[in-house]
Amino acid sequence: MTYETIFAGFGGQGILFAGKVIAYAGMLEGKNVSHLPSYGPEMRGGTANCSVIVSDEDVASPIITEPTALVVMNAPSLDKFENAVVPGGKIFIDSALISRKCERDDADVFTIPATQMANDMGFPKLANMIMVGKLIKETEMFTWEQLEGAVTKLVPAAKAAMLESNLKALQAGYNY
Repeated sequence: MTYETIFAGFGGQGILFAGKVIAYAGMLEGKNVSHLPSYGPEMRGGTANCSVIVSDEDVASPIITEPTALVVMNAPSLDKFENAVVPGGKIFIDSALISRKCERDDADVFTIPATQMANDMGFPKLANMIMVGKLIKETEMFTWEQLEGAVTKLVPAAKAAMLESNLKALQAGYNY
């Protein structure tokens, strides 16, 4: 099985970290992975996207032209990547920040008010983890335990206090 996912939004939303979590989970499971971050000249506030491939087979190129899943956290990213998703793919939209509807009727569309949920939970910077939780739930790319293991290993010891918050945000998205 091969999963090709694009995460996209503004710099500072944790787009690159979200992609890193998925790539790391794939590595821990012995999958072939590719993680290709891309961001504008201003990391905070500029555009950011990340292409992640997790596969049982060799990954020939890190460039994704037809993603099987798209996670968007701002309207310009939905505009840019919406039509690239393969028919039958999955599109995850942060509906707290994107007011327009997805125009695709040949893809599964999930709207989740991740930014509002994160604010309500007291974790305003963890909307990205809510989106990752929803992605994993709907794609079944990994089990909850595999995802939890990846996040546990990725949160550095210097930020150990953030581990519980990250796991709570993931769980909120997973259960939404």
